[in-house]
Amino acid sequence: MSKKEGVTRFSVSAEKSLMRQFDQLRKTQGYKNRSLAVADMMRDRLVEHRQSGGDYDAAGTVTLVYDHHSSHIQQTLTELQHDFTGMIVSTLHVHLDHHNCLEVIVLKSQASAIKKLADRLIGTKGVKHGKLSLTSTGKDLPT
Repeated sequence: MSKKEGVTRFSVSAEKSLMRQFDQLRKTQGYKNRSLAVADMMRDRLVEHRQSGGDYDAAGTVTLVYDHHSSHIQQTLTELQHDFTGMIVSTLHVHLDHHNCLEVIVLKSQASAIKKLADRLIGTKGVKHGKLSLTSTGKDLPT
């Protein structure tokens, strides 16, 4: 855990219409002031930028929607998850209706390993839709 750093103040110039829209967004999202909103946006952009290059400690979720009546889909997904138990933090299985299930798999590992497993899960025959959401573990992000 890193020692808390001091605060740096800086000014930003922007068109009035942009600031009005930003203030409206900030209030809608519950930020008490512009500084908190801008700092959060900076962290978000840093995480996004980090995803474009190199490998790093990451966390993520893979969301899958599939018809559980599809031949062997549940068995295939379960076997694949058992092969990667060291990366899987948790899973959630929801019955959406008589045929469709939603599964959310929470992962923690190197970004490249998470992406590789996500591709395999999403590419499994019978998966109707899949999506990976990758983020930071937070260790390298200041508050």
